[in-house]
Amino acid sequence: MTNCILCKEELKPEEGQLIWRGDDCRIILVNDPDLPGFCRVIWNHHVAEMTDLTYGEREHLMALVFAVEGAVRHVMHPDKVNIAALGNMVPHIHWHVIPRYKDDAFFPGSVWSEKIQKTDAGRLEERKLLAQTLPTAIRSAISFLA
Repeated sequence: MTNCILCKEELKPEEGQLIWRGDDCRIILVNDPDLPGFCRVIWNHHVAEMTDLTYGEREHLMALVFAVEGAVRHVMHPDKVNIAALGNMVPHIHWHVIPRYKDDAFFPGSVWSEKIQKTDAGRLEERKLLAQTLPTAIRSAISFLA
């Protein structure tokens, strides 16, 4: 599909950082100033639904999602991790792995809701520094899968 934003090969720096790319999936660290450590696991081929994948492909994708979640928990020390696969706006298989904190801008709502509070600038900066170490932690966590 030519107009799918997740089918495009290039990632602009303002969108995020490519952490890892395999034959079927890729992992990016999303550039979101309110949510440091937000990652996305994206299926490389234009497929809309999980049930369109083979069982082996599903297992591989979810193993990557869970490895990313583990690395996010280890590095970011969130209060909670949200894992979501919606696809309403972009019907292309992708999973969001989002560290959540009780003081983040959207808590306790979803990250797609209205901001309801302001995170302390110092805490936000600490989390941004932690997020810089995520690529290495994620590559290590998935090394046995790739």
